[in-house]
Amino acid sequence: MSFVSSDTIRDRFSQAMSTMYQQEVPQYGTLLTLVAEVNEATLAAQPALKTELENRGELERLNVERHGAIRLGTAAELHMMGRLFAVMGMEPVGYYDLSAAAVPVHSTAFRPVSTQALNRNPFRIFTSWLRLELIEDPALREHAAQILAARDIFTPGVKTLIEQCEQQGGLTDEEAHHFVTEALETFRWHQTATVDLPTYQALHDEHRLIADVVCFKGPHINHLTPRTLDIDEVQRLMPAHGIQPKAIIEGPPRRQHPILLRQTSFQALQESIEFKGHQQGAHTARFGEIEQRGMALTGKGRELYDQLLGQARQQAPHNDNVAHQKILADVFRDFPDDLDTLRRQGLAFFEYQLTDKGLAQAAASTATPATTEVSMEAFIEAGWVKASPLIYEDFLPVSAAGIFQSNLSDQQHNRDQQHDSDQPRAGHHGNASRDVFEAALGRPIIDELSLYAKRQAHSAQAVIEALTEGR
Repeated sequence: MSFVSSDTIRDRFSQAMSTMYQQEVPQYGTLLTLVAEVNEATLAAQPALKTELENRGELERLNVERHGAIRLGTAAELHMMGRLFAVMGMEPVGYYDLSAAAVPVHSTAFRPVSTQALNRNPFRIFTSWLRLELIEDPALREHAAQILAARDIFTPGVKTLIEQCEQQGGLTDEEAHHFVTEALETFRWHQTATVDLPTYQALHDEHRLIADVVCFKGPHINHLTPRTLDIDEVQRLMPAHGIQPKAIIEGPPRRQHPILLRQTSFQALQESIEFKGHQQGAHTARFGEIEQRGMALTGKGRELYDQLLGQARQQAPHNDNVAHQKILADVFRDFPDDLDTLRRQGLAFFEYQLTDKGLAQAAASTATPATTEVSMEAFIEAGWVKASPLIYEDFLPVSAAGIFQSNLSDQQHNRDQQHDSDQPRAGHHGNASRDVFEAALGRPIIDELSLYAKRQAHSAQAVIEALTEGR
């Protein structure tokens, strides 16, 4: 059989998902247009950035890059979802405990992991699993479990195709087409609930996110996120395009050399719902989000980031973006903002490549051997090797919680805003179990830092061998 690649299936699926979401949430289409315009203007104003993205193979992926988010209710749903994403070459990377920020879920992100796959299409789905044990009322907790146990969020067709892919090692072009069509149904929005209005209200009063997970036929995609090169400009322009952004941009401040991930969103839409018994009501869940990605930080870099973010969050207001960003910028002056310092201090991950001068040097076989550490510095200083920061492909739990909380109902949002990530609301303790999550998933979660470290080490070894071969 001739199989299409998992990268091709992922690319088709992400484009189909984006088309569906534009139809369901027209404001998302407006957001895509705005982001594309800002990206185009940014690249025109910064030709060096455009060249750098081209050299690293990242420019072509910019306009197709999306991440989405879903929320699952049971271990069985998580297990099957992992198998579905595997068809598209998406692996579980990173473990996130959001219960510490009063959001009763723990999560992972399914995404491609190889450089080639990321450059083809870096589609990611932030996938959360509801922690029913955090529902304090035992009767309500049991009722929610019964509701979830009675549903099946996957079509028979997609389950058959997942099994075929696993058994035969891939899908043909025709099978891949059917897979995308069938898989899309799991993520589709439904305007009818599976429960009556009183049940919905009881779960909503416990936590709006619990109602969102439990009360519907499936885990409707609740947002899709394009990547921008200038999130501050997008935030500034959103109101002029009829989009009301959340109060602040989450994540680190604006920098000459961006780090990690910055995110903003527009407020969740209130949508009409028909509940059992033909009762009419409303639900808010789906919103639009924008992200700007910077470089991946090492463990040492993340410790410094978390320390400074903690300091800034104690001072920065959460309803004034200008004041918030100013305080962030002031605090983050203690985080180096030049590439050489970041690399030499081991704060960020880099990929090493031979320059034209280095290629000529390698061809001449005149380089001298030394230890990897000494050689790399000498080779960079000689102009033989260039170091480019690796893009952060993952997520930040505090930022994710901030996005979630900004789209809560006003009453719950005001209550949760009183608790930061280090102070969980009563009954929502930060003791989620990675072991339990991995057991349900049926495989280990990949540590994101290990992926960046391996990519950096592999690139370093490759240039060292090229410059010292045969000496």
